[in-house]
Amino acid sequence: MDIYKSRGVSSKKEDVHEAIKNLDKGLFPNAFCKILPDIVCKDPLFCNIMHSDTAGTKTSLAYIYWKETGDDSVWSGIIQDSLVMNLDDLACVGAINDLVVSSTIGRNKNLIPGSVIKSLIQGTKLFIDNLKLSGFNIHLAGGETADVGDIVRTLDVGFTIFSRIKKEDVINININDGDVIVGLSSFGLASYEKEYNSGIGSNGLTSARHDIFANYLAEKYPESFSPLIPKELVYSGSNKLTDMFVNDLTFGKMALSPTRTYLPVMKSIFSNCKKEKINGIIHCTGGGQTKVLHFVNNMHVIKDNLFETPEVFSLIAKESKVNFSEMYSVFNMGHRMEFYTDRDTANEIIQIAKSFNIDAKIIGKCVSSSEKKLTIKSKHGEFIY
Repeated sequence: MDIYKSRGVSSKKEDVHEAIKNLDKGLFPNAFCKILPDIVCKDPLFCNIMHSDTAGTKTSLAYIYWKETGDDSVWSGIIQDSLVMNLDDLACVGAINDLVVSSTIGRNKNLIPGSVIKSLIQGTKLFIDNLKLSGFNIHLAGGETADVGDIVRTLDVGFTIFSRIKKEDVINININDGDVIVGLSSFGLASYEKEYNSGIGSNGLTSARHDIFANYLAEKYPESFSPLIPKELVYSGSNKLTDMFVNDLTFGKMALSPTRTYLPVMKSIFSNCKKEKINGIIHCTGGGQTKVLHFVNNMHVIKDNLFETPEVFSLIAKESKVNFSEMYSVFNMGHRMEFYTDRDTANEIIQIAKSFNIDAKIIGKCVSSSEKKLTIKSKHGEFIY
């Protein structure tokens, strides 16, 4: 049984890809983000990029944790989740500067008071101000906060980001035979992070929270999940939010660990490595380790040197009893950013990442093939997609 689909979500978004397959793909059809002509200034040397994303159902878990503990800091984490899902996607095409940000917040006013909205807005300003201090030109343009309790059970937090860059600075995806794959770990404590990051990210949280946490949450917070989910799949785990897990994190904090941004690392990579040597950057979000399949043809992508599975994903697998083939297609499983390049550039990227205390290594390679294919080899088995 595909447990993820049974809970009303799809990691591969088949319906979405089917719906958009005939739409214009932009100036660089195989780029990680859609890229448009310079509509704003009509300069043929420039292009425009606009990107939208949300923190997904991680907000439901943040809501429960806030209700249980009164800890307002979870909302700053949700802001980081939502912003990073946009910022790091944009970074995959080379857009890391001169960014304009707009927020969209939908809430159930009967459950989400003004103090939470204030925390979200303050968290947004703080995250953007910290990026400015790191040399990023990023500006908040405002946004929309709507009371939509009829359609939002608790809270939905999203952002839209606009960028204008030179066409020559765009990183397109053109993965070649012989390319190696560099993975940047999603877990640990980067030099610019304040606490240990579990690596959970913002994808697969519908399954993660239901698989990890015990059913007492269903009784206390029925507003935190869809009533259409089969009862046996609602908070079917064995853990409490405030019980201790590992690395001084509770189970709740571990699942709410803010999505790591790689922006400082990527800024250094773009400054010190030749962009033309980078044949593709993949942000392993929706679809987890299978994300790359959307961007290759006639290529066999082999991932056979992955990071040790972080504790959070081992826990999800143990509690859910889901097979690892599905785990790899939902979660990042230890690294969330991939660079496809030659071996020399790979070594440069690895050293730069490690200078930020982020583990990095060559996790695989690419080989020409008569078909589109991904093979994952790990201690959990061999899986072919």
